[in-house]
Amino acid sequence: MSAPVVTRFAPSPTGFLHIGGARTALFNWLYARGRGGKFLLRIEDTDRARSTPAATEAILQGMAWLGLDHDGDIVSQFENAPRHAEVALDLLAQGKAYKCFATQEEIAAFREAAKAEGKSTLYHSPWRDADPASHPDAPYVVRIKAPQDGTTVIQDAVQGDVTIQNNTLDDMVLLRSDGTPVYMLAVVVDDHDMGVTHVVRGDDHLNNAARQMMIYQAMGWDVPVWAHIPLIHGADGKKLSKRHGALGAQEYQVMGFPAAGMRNYLARLGWSHGDDEFFTDAQAMEWFDLDGIRKSPAQFDLKKLESICGQHIAQADDAALRQECESYLSAAGLPALTETQSDGLERAMYCLKERAKTLPELIEKAHFVLTSRPIAPDEKAQKNLDSVSRGMLNELTPHLQNGSWDRETLEEVMNGFAAAHDTKFGKLAGPLRAALAGRAVTPSVYDMMLVLGRDETLARLTDLAE
Repeated sequence: MSAPVVTRFAPSPTGFLHIGGARTALFNWLYARGRGGKFLLRIEDTDRARSTPAATEAILQGMAWLGLDHDGDIVSQFENAPRHAEVALDLLAQGKAYKCFATQEEIAAFREAAKAEGKSTLYHSPWRDADPASHPDAPYVVRIKAPQDGTTVIQDAVQGDVTIQNNTLDDMVLLRSDGTPVYMLAVVVDDHDMGVTHVVRGDDHLNNAARQMMIYQAMGWDVPVWAHIPLIHGADGKKLSKRHGALGAQEYQVMGFPAAGMRNYLARLGWSHGDDEFFTDAQAMEWFDLDGIRKSPAQFDLKKLESICGQHIAQADDAALRQECESYLSAAGLPALTETQSDGLERAMYCLKERAKTLPELIEKAHFVLTSRPIAPDEKAQKNLDSVSRGMLNELTPHLQNGSWDRETLEEVMNGFAAAHDTKFGKLAGPLRAALAGRAVTPSVYDMMLVLGRDETLARLTDLAE
């Protein structure tokens, strides 16, 4: 029986959750969740100068918005430093690593000389096979003994087999002269100790895999399944950057994209399941596999994101969508809804969500139920409120006071009123939109009347009637 799948997301807390990092987290989450495995979170905070609590919090908030829940406690890489050093010293004791007393000046001089002679600048330490009795009483680093001939093959689930000539690998430093472990060692030890079975990360880490494999093999540990995924590019084919627009996951929350739509779109960035574009989380978990990830970079397309998000809004549960709208308002620093507004928004969802691509669009369409009397028509709506229109509203109001308040009855009353005035309902729609919403573009008049109810509808009509 194969071991349970364990994946991890390991961001550095030096800034926001980049959209590329969010996709990496999503891929790891989907792979683990679809197989009943574990998805772990590690904060790689060894760079103390650049790591900040604010950046860690931004990463956690971005993941929370995207709904990427992790298993177990968050692991701090920095706090594991003693364990990392322990492994380096173990390798030293086994003779698989060595103390190197070369100074930075000596290494620099070696490389300059090699460059001048047209030779490889890969540093070969004279201390690799030195007798310990010859060791000076001086600062040293601990280096691993890299294989000097043959090849290392990275068996990658996305990139295929990648062969590295071992003579291009240096004796990597494991411990600095102050005894602190380097990042490359920390990653391997943490992944091993956390039981990570699959390392799914950006292909900018592909070259690191060969060097990290040296530690796995020297310690006799199982090497995880590697899956190095291509980076995300902009529409111009270049690496995604600020010139292409928003980069942080939370920026998309503030822009009003629903989390489910964002997950769907990010999953499709570089991975596919046949021709399926729109799918649920449950489907993504069932379908997602590493062999569906493409080798070529994916291109971020805002129009496609909007289209997919629109489909998710249309199919969302009304109560859940109401909550997401409230979360959006909070994230964007906008005023919260009152209880009355929130209830009205949920009642109106059925006539709002079909054509909205973002939550701000949805809220804009809901203006009629979020605003309150007296309604102040905007400039375009005001054009539909001449004296004749106001007179018609005044005359219409009594016809709506009696009878059932349902679509069929309302349509019957409206069409009868229009026919009696030798006109069409379309001529009434403009003044009604202005009176009920103060806007020229709104959901259907009937939907607004049903959501607002008889008393509120009649009150608004009376306010603007002549």
